[in-house]
Formats: sequence, C-alpha cells, structure tokens
Amino acid sequence: MSDASNDETPNQVVAVESPFGERLPAADLQDAWRLLDTAERVDGFRLLAPAEGHEFFLALAAADQMDLILGLPSNERRLWMRLLAPDDAADVIQAADEGRRGELVALLDDMSKREVSSLLAYAEDDAGGLMSPRFARVRPEMSVDEAITYMRKQVNEKLETIYYGYVLDSQQRLLGVVSFRDLFSAKGAAKVSDVMKKDVVTVPETMDQEAVGRLFAQYDLMALPVCDGDGRMKGIVTFDDIVQVVQEEATEDIQKIGGSEALDAPYLQVGLGSMLKKRAGWLIVLFLGEMLTATAMGYFEHEIAAAIVLSLFIPLIISSGGNSGSQATTLVIRAMSLGEVRVRDWMQVFRRELASGLALGTILGSIGFLRVVAWHALGVDYGPHYLWLGATIGISLLGVVLWGTLSGAMLPLALRRLGFDPASASAPLVATLVDVTGLVIYFSAASALYLHHPAEG
Repeated sequence: MSDASNDETPNQVVAVESPFGERLPAADLQDAWRLLDTAERVDGFRLLAPAEGHEFFLALAAADQMDLILGLPSNERRLWMRLLAPDDAADVIQAADEGRRGELVALLDDMSKREVSSLLAYAEDDAGGLMSPRFARVRPEMSVDEAITYMRKQVNEKLETIYYGYVLDSQQRLLGVVSFRDLFSAKGAAKVSDVMKKDVVTVPETMDQEAVGRLFAQYDLMALPVCDGDGRMKGIVTFDDIVQVVQEEATEDIQKIGGSEALDAPYLQVGLGSMLKKRAGWLIVLFLGEMLTATAMGYFEHEIAAAIVLSLFIPLIISSGGNSGSQATTLVIRAMSLGEVRVRDWMQVFRRELASGLALGTILGSIGFLRVVAWHALGVDYGPHYLWLGATIGISLLGVVLWGTLSGAMLPLALRRLGFDPASASAPLVATLVDVTGLVIYFSAASALYLHHPAEG
C-alpha cells in the first residue's frame, strides 16, 4: 500500500479494549479474517493496538478496506478514509456499490476529493486509474541545491515516492527525470537540466494495466510516469501499485484457463449462486461440445462394430490429444501474458509447435505401438493382425497429438487477433475440440489400416 495521505498518525487510531483488558494480536485477526462476517471483522479490528491497526488496515485489499470503513461507526470512518493515498482511495471507492460511493467520497478532504475524482474518470484497468497524482516535481532552471531543498519540502505533502524528481516545464510537460542520488552527486550550482536524464520511459493514460506491468518487468523501474497525449505528466504508477495488479491478472487468466469465468472476489467470499453462474456456463458449453463425440462415434459405428477392440483405445487416443492441446495452450497464453509472444509471432510459434507435436506424437505413438505388441505377447489376444492394430494406434497418436498441439497453440493467437481474451481458449475448451477431431483421426486411420485386415475373434 502507499504511504498515508493525511496528517493523522497511528496513535490517533480509535481502538477498543477487550473485556480482559488486552489487545487482539494482529496475526490472530489475520488468520481468522476470511472466516468472519463484516460485524465480526469490525469488532476484531477495533481491538487491535493503534500501530497494529494502522498497518493492518493498509495491508488489506481495497474491497476489504471498503467493507471495514463502511462497517465502522460514522465518527471513525473519516480517519481511515483519509489515511489512504489518492490512488488507494479511488480503489476503495470503486470497490463499493454505486449507491455508497458518494458516501465514501464525502469522507475525503477537498484536495483529495479533486485528486480522487480525476482518477475515477479513468477506466479501472488503465494506467490513469492506477496512478497517483502526488509526485516530486522540479523545474529545469533550478540549481541542484534548490532542487534538493524543494524536494525536501515536498516530502511533507505525502508523496507516492521521493526517489525521483520529475522535471516539468511551465505547461507540466515532462522533460526528464532526476534521482536523489544524481542530485547529491552533482555540484550544487549545476542546473537540473544538466543533471536530468531525458530518455524517460513513460506510459499513456489509457495503457492497459497488463502492458504497464510488462514495462516494469522489462525496465526494472521503481516508478513510471503517466502522460497525456500532449506530454503533460498526470501522475506516476509505482512498483507496489503494479504488484497487486499483476497478481490479479495472473489469477484471472488461471481461472479462465481452468474453464470458468474469472471470480470477482476471493474464492471463499464468492456466494454459491455466483460461483455456479460463473462455472455452469462453461461446463454447459463444454458438455455440448463433448456431445459431438457421441455424434462422431455414431458416424463410425460400422468401424466399431467390425472391430470391437478399437473401442478399447478410444480413451487413450482422445486423452493424449487433449493433454497435448492443454499443454500448448497454457504455455502460449502465459507467454502472451508476459509479452514473450505476440500475434505477429504466429508463424514462429506454429513452426515450434509443429516440431514439438511431431516429436511428442512420435514418442507417444511408439509407446502405443509397443503397448499393443507387449500386451499381445503377454497373452492379451488382439487377433492375428495385432501389428496392424498397433500401427493404427501409433499413427493415430501421432496425428492426434500433432493436431492437439497445433490447435492449442494457435487458438489463443487467433482469439487475440480477433480482439478476444486469449485466456478464453481454456485448456478444457481445447481438450473438448481435440476430443472430437481425435476420434475422426483415429477411425480414419483404422479404416485405412486395421480394418483392411479384420481381426478374427
């Protein structure tokens, strides 16, 4: 969490003594937090020692902070709301229902209201919605000594970070950045314009939070300045702001890859009805897709009737294709999230997965062929043409694994190209698609190879 944005200190925190004259340890409240309802959380929170209550509150997620503030007595809410930096206060307000947001805004002082209102004008997932408008500013014509003195005065304004000073002209356009280290190592009479670094990495107000996170990882920065289209600096996004965002984005992608809609709250806090709604939709889609498996098997009913032994290997074939597809789609989606793979890299991805699919398919196909031969040698009667059966299994596995690998890798890229979330290409969805096509590949191979030499018995 960011530094506090008002003059109130932890010693001013309102706390309540327990009936036994003892404070509640923060660690105990943290352990029980997820199991408590709002009233119990408020009661436990008010039993914390002042300093512990301050730290505990700032460590909570925005939704929990909102719930706690609204659950506190009205005379205590203002203190906690004003303890938050503008960007954190905006997160708390956005976490509340529409009808209660005005109530939270009213708790802020006039300056914070203006700052928070400007932040709320941005989309929650944009850089503008993440940034803090409080940052250290210096002018290019200042001397180094003047800049140090000026930045020292700004510390009292509860800045988001004091590691860097951003050099702005009279129109608030960003000219460069200077660190405290650079200032202290420069001569006092030198101009800021001579010390500053002009090659500054900036982000536009509308940049998506995932892209902002990739920039932090790429450049290993503590903060990124946010500028509008005219180059005017609006605020900064700090590393601690983006850590939670990255975690949330990763959680959302993993939940989607698992075959459900992303949850909008921690798992144990999502109601049963909401949980069913988010999971049932995808399960129905996947179930309808799997119904095509029965259709495909009905189409090959003659082949199955001619050689019942083929049905024994259906689970082996379709599961291998689904597993290979799930592997590929998970790897590609994660690589896309990290910025390692872009849509324009599709041909490179295709070539890699073509080679991988052929290699993996050959390995599994060889194992499948050897399995039939070995079991036949151990006494399982696969008929006089068991070698052809083994060849059918082997070639089918090669085809199914290759197809599953290519499908799993290309589907996320295709969805991104069409403007959809690549995580929608969940592993279960790819597995379902490959199940149906895997049966077609399997029975087509059986018709071409094994059924030309029908087994006896």
